[in-house]
Amino acid sequence: MSILVATNFSKTSENAVEYAACLAKEFKTRLILFNAFKIPIHASNARLSASFVENLMNKNKNKLKEIALGLKRKFSIETETECSFVGLDQEADRLMQAYDCRFLVIGMSSKSMEQNLLGNPTTTLISMKRFPVLAIPVNAKFTGIKRILFACDLLQDIPLKTLAKLRRIAADLKSEVTVFYADQKISELDDIPHDSIDKGLENLTLLYKNVESNKVIEALEKEITRSKSELLVMMPKKYGFWESLVHKSKTRVMASGLNIPLLSIPIE
Repeated sequence: MSILVATNFSKTSENAVEYAACLAKEFKTRLILFNAFKIPIHASNARLSASFVENLMNKNKNKLKEIALGLKRKFSIETETECSFVGLDQEADRLMQAYDCRFLVIGMSSKSMEQNLLGNPTTTLISMKRFPVLAIPVNAKFTGIKRILFACDLLQDIPLKTLAKLRRIAADLKSEVTVFYADQKISELDDIPHDSIDKGLENLTLLYKNVESNKVIEALEKEITRSKSELLVMMPKKYGFWESLVHKSKTRVMASGLNIPLLSIPIE
């Protein structure tokens, strides 16, 4: 098993790489660094020879290898690098399969109106709903993850194989998991069916929290602060074409800016 992390050498992605390296050490697994090479704007308007472009690409590869070597020495982990002209959204599936990755780590930009409307690279990858994506805010630092907040809008019919991914991560991190459920009217937890979650997350320390709210995002943000959670987990559902046009994904909204990492595990 491996962890895949994407970097474009920005401050946001550098922080994500550092966080991913900490996780790789924690999980005792290797870290794969990926960079999608892009020709600089000032050079793209000029007539460039093949050798010049190749030279730029090699410099990019060497920079990525230097970062990987530094992480290997600092964290005592195995590292590998991948550099491509093809973007992450096109390469992600191949890399996830080739290196048997648990999840993809990517930096998460600060919240803005533009991102809420148009999204960003992180929300684009989450929207693909093909593999787990761990989004790291620019100011998030890894100090261990002992409290996980699992937010869901359904407490049944989640496949066990999907829940198993969360169970393995929580078990490896020795984390307790709080299952957070918001509804328009408060219900007794005994009245809410959650047998599948009990079974899928067995052997973990599980807590259930049910709140009355018709503003799920606001309720989530308050619960993150109240519970001092260090990781938010969401499991986005797949929607049909027409429904996807009018549905504003809660996972996508949360990924447009958080103070703690967000792990999106698509429901299979």
